[in-house]
Amino acid sequence: PEHSPSFGIIAGRVANRTALGRFSLDDKHYQLVCNNDDNHLHGGDKGLGKRVWDMHPDSSTNSVKLEYHSADGEQGYPGNVDFSVTFSLDEHGLHCRMEGVPDRVTPINLAQHSYYNLDGVGHSADILQHKLQILAETYLPVDDALIPLGSIEKVQGTIFDFSSMRTIADADPDRLGHDHNLVLAGNRKIDEAATILQSSDAELTLELVTDQPGIQLYTGKKLNVAIAGHNGATYRSFGGVCLEPQGFPNALNNPEWPSVISTPEKPYQQDLLMRIVNRASS
Repeated sequence: PEHSPSFGIIAGRVANRTALGRFSLDDKHYQLVCNNDDNHLHGGDKGLGKRVWDMHPDSSTNSVKLEYHSADGEQGYPGNVDFSVTFSLDEHGLHCRMEGVPDRVTPINLAQHSYYNLDGVGHSADILQHKLQILAETYLPVDDALIPLGSIEKVQGTIFDFSSMRTIADADPDRLGHDHNLVLAGNRKIDEAATILQSSDAELTLELVTDQPGIQLYTGKKLNVAIAGHNGATYRSFGGVCLEPQGFPNALNNPEWPSVISTPEKPYQQDLLMRIVNRASS
């Protein structure tokens, strides 16, 4: 929908925020479209999440493949990139593979941007009593514009400490809201969930497994929107939580962080596995 706050999109070419929309690559300076005050967010005002993708369903493999060709110069990014996102359903859950093949050196950092609420949508349901665990010991502090300061700090003793299971309300009693990138622990195995979200009422658990170095936690404080034609649903503040695996925000201006640069020889790939478990029947 036109006024959707990024519901379910694939954010990119570079997800999250890039300070002043500027970066340098191979001694050349680039200016991206700024659509978040003075900064660049989720690929610009016409990023990948606002483009029409070609869709190729395959019932034999329970999958659907989305494809989009992003032209050189789109939103200020260099190079042509052929993007594909494949969703496939099997006994392990819903697998999302995101790929980007560029024809030259260029930044790519995608994020799957779903909001989750295991108690349902609309009315007064919020996610503050959802329990959350994230395998992260550190996070990226940010300034008032939510641009990382460049340091990596311990989560211990902060509202970002979800190293053990706790409710979002317990972590954030003043309802400040989370919108920060947590640094995921390394050496994760594919059968270990990087993120576990439990509803306090419904007997459901959501598990996310990712190969990305960070995960953006956004608890939807500014979410307050009615979507016309969507069963009249109104999504209120804290009505959904985003858990967005990705490279670090503003990594283009912090060269010591994991690189978000892709090349024709080393194209972009991200794997995300989403599992929903009914605790009552498990």
